[in-house]
Amino acid sequence: MVQRLVRRRQGGFNYVITMFVVAVVSAAAMHGVGNMLTKAKREKEAQLMWVGRAYRDAIKSYYENSPGTLKTYPPDLQALLTDARATRIRRPLRRLYRDPITNGEEWGVVYHESGGVMGVFSLSKNAPFKVDGFDIDEVSFKNAKHYTDWRFVYQPK
Repeated sequence: MVQRLVRRRQGGFNYVITMFVVAVVSAAAMHGVGNMLTKAKREKEAQLMWVGRAYRDAIKSYYENSPGTLKTYPPDLQALLTDARATRIRRPLRRLYRDPITNGEEWGVVYHESGGVMGVFSLSKNAPFKVDGFDIDEVSFKNAKHYTDWRFVYQPK
């Protein structure tokens, strides 16, 4: 009879220990998932910076290599793929990139007052992680509330 009583007490103690271990493992897993999601969002931001700069550089190339003295912006993003305005065909952009934040093909477009595309931006209304420490060309991104405020625009100096 005494042995049965001792076994029952130990069984309850094992149950408590098991529940404690499950709680600790669950908390660690939740922390790991949170870190993974944060890392993924930061990687998408870095991709957005790279793609946005690629579009801005392609618009700059199109504008700066306009034949003659009149400089023009591309009429649309598709024009960045093949610039046949001169005798030698140029390709300012190899392909049209997807928006890494929305994973969509559509971009917000900034048009010049005379027509033509002078920049792009993401259509995502999410708040960015990065709010400071931008390059000189992206100083306007500081303290942006949404990704739509990150405008990759080429303006000649």
